[in-house]
Amino acid sequence: MRSRYSAFAVGDAQHLLRTWHPRTRPEGLTLDPGHRWIGLEVLGTQDGLDGDETGVVVYRATSLDASGARHEMTETSRFARRGGRWVYVDGDVS
Repeated sequence: MRSRYSAFAVGDAQHLLRTWHPRTRPEGLTLDPGHRWIGLEVLGTQDGLDGDETGVVVYRATSLDASGARHEMTETSRFARRGGRWVYVDGDVS
């Protein structure tokens, strides 16, 4: 989760695609260079430990848009272990 947030923060679309489950991964990804991510708060987790095949992370991310307006997004993200690595499956934004 944190590596994906960092990838959004630095504009690394390739890392985001590599860490996305192939079943739900988009063909491509365009990030908004005017959108600046400034904070991540993990609110909770479920599973995702050694021996688990799935996990859930609830987080809040804070950003600034090109005009400087502040935005917060809360997502419940689902992950799966694939080939020994965690990949993002999907999420619900609230």
